[in-house]
Amino acid sequence: MKIIAECGATKGDWRLTGTTGDVIQERTEGINISSMSVSAIKAIIEDVTRRFGSYGPSVTDIHIYLAGVMTDSVKEAMTEAFIKGFPTAAIEFQDDMTAAARALCGNRPGIAAIIGTGSNSCLWDGEKIVARSCSGGFILGDEGSAAVLGRLFIADFIKGLVPEEIAEDFSSRFPSGYSTIVSNVYRSESSPSGYLGSLAPFIMEHYSHPYIKRLVEDNFISFIRRSLKQYDTDRYPVGVAGGFAYALKDVFVRLAAEEGITISRFIKSPIEGLMEYHR
Repeated sequence: MKIIAECGATKGDWRLTGTTGDVIQERTEGINISSMSVSAIKAIIEDVTRRFGSYGPSVTDIHIYLAGVMTDSVKEAMTEAFIKGFPTAAIEFQDDMTAAARALCGNRPGIAAIIGTGSNSCLWDGEKIVARSCSGGFILGDEGSAAVLGRLFIADFIKGLVPEEIAEDFSSRFPSGYSTIVSNVYRSESSPSGYLGSLAPFIMEHYSHPYIKRLVEDNFISFIRRSLKQYDTDRYPVGVAGGFAYALKDVFVRLAAEEGITISRFIKSPIEGLMEYHR
């Protein structure tokens, strides 16, 4: 049996599959190994081992795709946590960009992009990533993502630059004191990018307002110009994965076309493509 997991900053999709083709699905909190503590990550893995516990000895392979930068200490801690529940499994750790490339391109060359809570992109040769535009995270990069949209909005909000009717609606539905916002962004023990990304559904409720429309479209255009245009988009197909962009795919496709780029494929989540890849 195999476990295939794709974990972004907001949620984790886990699949347990056997030789008969049956699939057991589970969802957990997200994992971002750059911003989460080792203890928080291990707690999620321990939760998974409890859910799949009865199958533990039968699991031969674990393929886990994660957001963030993997360090040796985190890898060792995660391996130790997995071995407790799945003692005979071979474990493969890959980043979320490899997940998107395998899911979107399979064994063929192409350009893969992620636009979810965070964002990233790469050129895939059919086997491995051969070029990539570094994400930089929600502070230095992540253009186009839900987290950056949230950051742009909340930065305007604390300076009083959000239109009054939208600001009032936000204050009526979310903790909106300055100290609370700063604490959520700078002192959160879980995921600051997750907090910022969680504001995207509220922001999109007001998409008809010119201020929000400009915020959303400028965010996408920034990703297209700063990431996708670093590759030969005339030569290779461009695929996009991620729930945030998928929800706004008509907007993204239109903006990409205006920039001379055709989007060949959109998927909401890499997990289904990964199931096919590992089959």
